[in-house]
Amino acid sequence: MEKLNQRIKNYWDERSEDFSRARRLELEGNNAAAWEKIFKNNLPAVKKLKVLDVGTGAGFFAAILSKLGHEVTGIDMSTKMLSEAEKNLRELNLHADFRKMNAQSLNFADETFDVVVTRNLTWTLPDVKAAYREWFRVLKVGGVLMNFDSDFGGKNFAEEVYSEVKITNDMLIECTAIKNSMQISNHRRPAWDVGFLEGLNFSVMFDEDISAAVQVDSCCDYDSLPLFAICAVK
Repeated sequence: MEKLNQRIKNYWDERSEDFSRARRLELEGNNAAAWEKIFKNNLPAVKKLKVLDVGTGAGFFAAILSKLGHEVTGIDMSTKMLSEAEKNLRELNLHADFRKMNAQSLNFADETFDVVVTRNLTWTLPDVKAAYREWFRVLKVGGVLMNFDSDFGGKNFAEEVYSEVKITNDMLIECTAIKNSMQISNHRRPAWDVGFLEGLNFSVMFDEDISAAVQVDSCCDYDSLPLFAICAVK
């Protein structure tokens, strides 16, 4: 497991700068407002929520939720990604607390957060069950988990064409190899996620495809698969 975690970390370290540029393009375009609307429609109507952004990457969700007035902690295993996140929020005059941490083993007390959010992360986790249990643990009763991801199980990333992101064919091959080593790739999603979360005692709502709602900026690249949304209340 540790060897696989390191392989994933190395992959995202290598992609950090170009990935960050892509997220900044989103933040500075129409997608940011679309995501703001998603959060406003689904999060509790409280002025300041304590939010955990899991797999924060370059800080995309951290920036949006910080702008909305929430207290955000962003975690990631990639030191270089965290550096990009800190730089992005600093340049946007926003604030979040960024920490290096494993999404499957959190260093937080029980019931610390009002909200846990994550985007395009669960498909890269060696133990999604452990991650979901941890996220349930750190949520307050009545807290909300919002997970946005795609069913990448059968995807070959080397077949994709990315114009806006500089990514080599070797990196796409590595991404596919990592994906193929994940247990989650054997499950069809989001049906599997919904069933597991309900087994943890979450009350779950989901949408199998919100791509049209949040992928509105023609200047950005998107994966060809539907982007599903899960909103689960503890």
